[in-house]
Order: sequence, then structure tokens, then C-alpha cells
Amino acid sequence: MAEDSSKRLKEFWAEIPRADEDFLGSIRDWKNIHIAVDDDTIWLKGFTDEQAAASEIQQLPDFILYELRDGLLFRKDSLVPSKKMRTALLWIPIDKALQLSLPPSNQNYFGIHEQVQIQLKESNEEQPVIALLSNIADIKETIIALPKFKLEKIKWTLLGDKALFVGVPLLSFPGKTYWTKDRHLLPAGLDFEFKNVSTLLQQKYNKEPEDLLLWDEKGNSLLIKEADFRPLSVSSFRLTEKSKEWN
Repeated sequence: MAEDSSKRLKEFWAEIPRADEDFLGSIRDWKNIHIAVDDDTIWLKGFTDEQAAASEIQQLPDFILYELRDGLLFRKDSLVPSKKMRTALLWIPIDKALQLSLPPSNQNYFGIHEQVQIQLKESNEEQPVIALLSNIADIKETIIALPKFKLEKIKWTLLGDKALFVGVPLLSFPGKTYWTKDRHLLPAGLDFEFKNVSTLLQQKYNKEPEDLLLWDEKGNSLLIKEADFRPLSVSSFRLTEKSKEWN
């Protein structure tokens, strides 16, 4: 009996010019994909049906997706093969072949000096927030009126004219909220463009297990030492604000 082609699992291949290798960073987290190099072409295989239709690959320049049938490569919706399947290729998992590297540069808060170009993007996963960054001027009258029990589980530090509060439940102050990932404080609703870069960054820029890296939306960060934090109380806030005025 002839095989029912409608039940056959599709096998997708793709090619992209080697000169455009950097663009593949957008799919580096698709660990089921394998790649191989053939002269000036990078070959890819292992796409799922969902990945083959995903926007990430549709946006890649000069990217050609094929369906492999009987040793021949067909472009999408084509009845005529474009070329034969390539053989004798050395296949490597994409996340191993495209090693992430970070340039030797210093991270600085909110883009003041040199910075590593790390991109953040909107996340589809909702994460609980644990930190709040507020302008001192917006909260200094409110905080002194809060009852003690609302402050007991919060630690805080001063960052210029802003205060960073860490702990839950968060205070109901105006400001930007953050969630935590591998000792990074990321703006609520955002995550690293490459999910597995967080551990690499933590190992390179934050070697102390209790310290934190605070990130902004543009991919700039500030290392905050655990020793910089103090328990939140009305008196500690007042004293810190006074010392700021004296300086």
C-alpha cells in the first residue's frame, strides 16, 4: 500500500549566506536546530512546523526555507525541487555553533559611559515583581507616613536622586518595577533577547552571589552590592536624605 503523504512528517531545511550569520542570533535559543557550513552558505535543519512558520525566520535576510522530500529540496508550496539535499556536512547544534561572546567593556548605569550592547525584549511570561525604583522627590512625603509593618520586609539603597526598594509586598509608590532572574533585576514585562545570556552575564559581571545587576530598557546596567542595602525604616530614610543634602 502506498504511503499516505498527508501523514508524513515534514522535514525542513534552510540556507542563509554565511555573510549573514549574525542574524541567526535571533533563533540561537532553538536548540533543536542544527547548522553546517558549506563554502559561503550556512545550512540549517530540524525546524518544527511552528518554527518553519515563525516570524523570527521570516525576518531573516536572504533566508530560504525548504521542505526535504526524497532527497530533494523544495521551496515552500513549490511542486518542483530547487536542488538536491547536501551531503557530507558536519552538523552542530545551533547554540553550540553560535557561541555568545561579550566584548571587554564596562557596564554603566543608564548609558553614561561604555556599555555592552545587550538587548531586552517584551516577554510573553508574566513574572512576579520584587523591586521598585522611585524618584525621591515623588515619595519623600508619603514614606514617612507609612506604618512600620509595611517597611519591615523591604531593603533599600539610594541611586542618585532615586531610591531602589527590594522586597515583597512592594510599596505602593510611583516608579518602575522589576523582576529577578539569575541575580538580575529586569524591568517588568521585559526579558533578555537571548534567554540563556543571563547566566553568562551573571558570571562575567556579578561574581558575588548576593549582589544584583539592575537593568534599564535600553540594555544598560548597574552593579549593586549587597552591602549598599539597608533595612527600610522612616529613620533610615530621613537620615539618608539628610546626608544627601549635606553632600
